[in-house]
Amino acid sequence: MAHGHGHGGGCGCGAEREEPPERRGLAWGLYLRIDRERLQCLNERREGSGARVFRAWEERGDRSQFVESDDEVELLFNVPFTGNVKLKGIIVMGEDDDTHPSEMRLFKNIPHMSFDDTAREPDQMFSLNRDLTGELEYPTKIARFSNVYHLSIHISKNFGAETTKIFYIGLRGEWTETYRHEVTICNYEASANPADHKIDQIMPETHFIS
Repeated sequence: MAHGHGHGGGCGCGAEREEPPERRGLAWGLYLRIDRERLQCLNERREGSGARVFRAWEERGDRSQFVESDDEVELLFNVPFTGNVKLKGIIVMGEDDDTHPSEMRLFKNIPHMSFDDTAREPDQMFSLNRDLTGELEYPTKIARFSNVYHLSIHISKNFGAETTKIFYIGLRGEWTETYRHEVTICNYEASANPADHKIDQIMPETHFIS
């Protein structure tokens, strides 16, 4: 998808153009990096329907797959990834009526988020326009979303209907594998025994005994 923005300096946009063709082809492929076993959608009317809106870009027009909120307008998606993600953009596609979401709030790295947790300040918030074809991309603050292992998407408002309906959510960005042994190394460094550093200071004082 072409981007019309010209801010942020020439080198950033140049880097985007230099991406290999296979990378660009997978731009909306982050749905493949979602941990489906742990994906949650709170307040979905039909169990499991929230997971189905995260699918291939080419399948976004399948209007038989959607999620609708149950007794209120809010929806909360807890989306864990199988590695670290740099999230660059998001698409929210809805119906041509008042069930379409009008506000979206993003939170990063808060697993098992509940509706009570959404009272906090989001990492980014968007006012949404009606998008019936899945073409309208909302760019994220990449510096803030450059190391995301869990994304919570809070749909907080719609255009006035009693429930909210979503057909497709697209996630654009980059994925890198997480190496867990690096965390172990950091833990060893953090838990070094202070006693190890005292021996050299004490020993020289014991040499001058006749």
